[in-house]
Amino acid sequence: MHRRRTFASIILCAALLATGMMPSMSAQATAVAAPAGAARPRPAASGVYYEIFVRSWYDTNGDGIGDLNGVTAKLDYLKSLGISGIWLMPINPSPSYHGYDVTDYYGINPQYGTLADFDRLLVEAHKRGIKVIMDLVINHTSDQHPWFKAARDPASPYHDWYSWSAPKTDLHAISATGGPVWHALGRQHYIGIFTNEMPDLDYDTPAVRREMVKVGRYWLKQGVDGFRLDAAQHIYFDYKADRDNPKILAKNLAWWREFRRGMDTVEPDAYIVGEVTRDSAQELAPYFRPLSAVFDFPLATRMIDSVRQERGRGLGSLLAKTDAVLFASSGRHGVDAPFLSNHDQDRVMSQLDGNSRHMRMAAAILLTLPGHPFVYYGEELGLRGVKPDPDLREAMRWRRTTDAPGETHWKKLSANRGRDLSVAAQEADTDSLLHFYRTLIRWRSGIPALRDGRIQFHPVGNDRLLAYELDDAGSHVLVVHNLSGAPQSVRLDDHRLTRFKAVLRQSRAGVALVRGRLQLPPYSTAILH
Repeated sequence: MHRRRTFASIILCAALLATGMMPSMSAQATAVAAPAGAARPRPAASGVYYEIFVRSWYDTNGDGIGDLNGVTAKLDYLKSLGISGIWLMPINPSPSYHGYDVTDYYGINPQYGTLADFDRLLVEAHKRGIKVIMDLVINHTSDQHPWFKAARDPASPYHDWYSWSAPKTDLHAISATGGPVWHALGRQHYIGIFTNEMPDLDYDTPAVRREMVKVGRYWLKQGVDGFRLDAAQHIYFDYKADRDNPKILAKNLAWWREFRRGMDTVEPDAYIVGEVTRDSAQELAPYFRPLSAVFDFPLATRMIDSVRQERGRGLGSLLAKTDAVLFASSGRHGVDAPFLSNHDQDRVMSQLDGNSRHMRMAAAILLTLPGHPFVYYGEELGLRGVKPDPDLREAMRWRRTTDAPGETHWKKLSANRGRDLSVAAQEADTDSLLHFYRTLIRWRSGIPALRDGRIQFHPVGNDRLLAYELDDAGSHVLVVHNLSGAPQSVRLDDHRLTRFKAVLRQSRAGVALVRGRLQLPPYSTAILH
């Protein structure tokens, strides 16, 4: 990549920043102390995080758009699930509905509320033992950001905050995301690997690096507990041709190490999880050195495929291999960030064609894995959604009717209109998917090995069964899933599992351990000790 750079402009930028003469592009850039009462929480023991799109969550002022006060209003619901933390999708000002093109890194989207509203949310979440991490979108800005508006002038110090073409640049190159890399702006061209509305920042510019460390530290001082890093692999990975370029990987990692060091000066225990859309644990592993965790995209694909086909299909060996690879990278077991689907993918219930039994098995696997599983809002209700992206991010359902107070309606629903697809309906049904999620998360809170254990796959000669052992200093358990619609059994003494003598938890009645043989009814999970 050619990144236009002049010594004079770098010196000018540094000098202006140092003297305070550079025009302020962020009115709230001065970090403030965390608000009173926002002490770091002692989180719930489950280790589960819950992803929230604020726009679709809960509306407290009647404008049809979810808001931060709506998140605060529903913290008791989140606590009842047993989660340890929430991930808020972008809450900074932005011209788009989704917020992934930021115009002010120090502000709050006025449609969502104010900084005071956010401070109150942090205080109330922390009172309940719920951590709050926020989306940090720093690979690129909005083209409406004051920095980019100033950067249009080649004489501006902000020009070097973005990447511009040179005379011999290949303006037809393909980006890492499959579209055009370069976008025209008059006679200039700039890099924007997602869209022309999202110009990439140039991290070869020292002022950019300093500013983004400053942004992270600002929000930690506000009381935020960490970050979800959007497009973490794309800081330098701009071109499709650079997908496996070790130099690009090294530069990405060097930046995130620098960012991590900056955050450590404020909060060494900040939880920082990266979005790295790669196909194997080996490709994810390098990011575990500077970050706390990385979302496990290959595992999500395999879990959904396994429950859909009702066969292990190598899932057990993948789990064990992933843990081994991540331990070698981080020196810790139980650091993975597994999930089933998120705001960029068809919802898991849609991927499973609405099969509720398969949905329960997917949840049972996810929530009996070590690390920090992430649940996408409404997943616990079985909400559906398929692309385009806005249809994946529709209203959370609270009441049996879609026009009840608090229900958001910033867009027309494409799915999820049924009365049963609501918290109110599923609260009243003890056999609902919502209650099933609560049960599984409660298991995690009571069994440390489910959260922190080293995982060991046990092939049992039956691909309809998935069995793995989890061990930590305080507990040792065997997890067995029957993925199929028929009863299954396995002799534990045939597979060196005789030390597991009793059933500790079961997802369905009918699980039995009789004279060394474990019997499981269809679509069931058992935990033995």
